[in-house]
Amino acid sequence: MFNIKTLITSLALASTVTLSSVQAETLRLGHVTPPSHIWHKTADRFAENLSTATSNEMNIKIFPLSKLGGHNQMIDLLQSGAIQLAIIAAGSISNRSDSMNAWFLPYTFSDVTEAANASQSAQGQQLLADLREHKLVGLGYSFAGMRHVISTDPITDIDGFANKKIRSFPNKVFNDWWKSLGAAPTALAIGDVTSALTTNLLDGVDVDLDIIVGLKMYQQAPHLTVTNHMAFPGVVVASEKWWNKLSTEEQQTVMTAFKEAEVWGFEQQAKAEISNLEKLRSAGVQVHEIDRSALKEISSPIIEKYKASNEAISGFYTSHAK
Repeated sequence: MFNIKTLITSLALASTVTLSSVQAETLRLGHVTPPSHIWHKTADRFAENLSTATSNEMNIKIFPLSKLGGHNQMIDLLQSGAIQLAIIAAGSISNRSDSMNAWFLPYTFSDVTEAANASQSAQGQQLLADLREHKLVGLGYSFAGMRHVISTDPITDIDGFANKKIRSFPNKVFNDWWKSLGAAPTALAIGDVTSALTTNLLDGVDVDLDIIVGLKMYQQAPHLTVTNHMAFPGVVVASEKWWNKLSTEEQQTVMTAFKEAEVWGFEQQAKAEISNLEKLRSAGVQVHEIDRSALKEISSPIIEKYKASNEAISGFYTSHAK
């Protein structure tokens, strides 16, 4: 079992040099995706920018594939100051900051570019500012692709979701969405999905194309239903405990290095949405379209429920829904 207290202690002991000292410090950035994913690529760009801007006085070491733990474990490490940076799924942050659920109201956005534009709006930036209440500093976003469904058998209409065991992100909006379609949302670590598809513990996966390609999920589940039902941002966060030790100039240097990587990541992911679909077709994946008007109709009660539950969610949706 992952021992969060041991890791906090070991990382804290290893980090004895401050950014303002003469010696360089290696900052730790964790995330859960493979190196082929846009979150990792954006983190790598951020690291390159920061090293260049500081003549290698600030360096970032990236830990992909949950090497520093899952989302909740990394949040604990950030809050303690044991690690400095992470990319955390907005769905996990929403368990602590409810307004983050604004990103998951179905069919708010038609593509990644629309979602990326919303992230730079006043409402999108306020969602980041609210993270201070949880000892986190929100630097910005990194968008995975829009959500679709990959499955062992073809799903070509909304009735096809009935009674299907769908791996879903462990979040209340996701759960409401899949239950409304008659499916059984199943929480499972992304690393366990491949074996679960092989052993019929899962019928399908709610997922972005980057993960499908990166983990080759199509080898177990050769059918892709293009639902495009939600955006899925990762939130790039810093430890408030670490951030507050930086000078104003150092904070600005870190932020400038990240913001260039953020915009670069948005552009790369918009291109990847097209290239990933082409890769899947070339790999023999059967791509199925579905009547989205029926899906949007089913989503209406969910949207109204969450708008009524939180003023920030309502304002975000009203500002950005098409």
